[in-house]
Amino acid sequence: MGGDVQIASISVDETWARLKRDADAVLIDVRTIAEWAYVGLPDLSSINKRPVLVEWQTFPDDRLNSAFVDRVAEALGPIGANKDSELLFICRSGSRSLKAARAMAAAGYSRCRNVADGFEGPLDTDRHRGRLAGWKAAGLPWAQG
Repeated sequence: MGGDVQIASISVDETWARLKRDADAVLIDVRTIAEWAYVGLPDLSSINKRPVLVEWQTFPDDRLNSAFVDRVAEALGPIGANKDSELLFICRSGSRSLKAARAMAAAGYSRCRNVADGFEGPLDTDRHRGRLAGWKAAGLPWAQG
């Protein structure tokens, strides 16, 4: 899955702006079920949206989710999204989401974007995430799972 498709990375603030501005834009969180439960989720309720949750790698064994493209496609249908909708992929720090965006672009989704710095961003000097960059550090709405 993936290939060398070029994917633009956009900031968390730009991601929030696009989600608010474009009714068809979708945030796809590709972290694991454990991350959603214990770290938290982007809260899009103030803009009448919910993130689509599909693991890129399965927890706890970190195996690649071979059905990822199919699961995302299935989740997009009921919310009215299609291959022309802007799909914004987020993970912990921007690595898995880039791979996920490439996989969906290779499957014909034309407007896939990677959310730079992800939900928690990079490690700080104390080896903690969520303080330097990313969704949480930017003060964007989120909720504990």
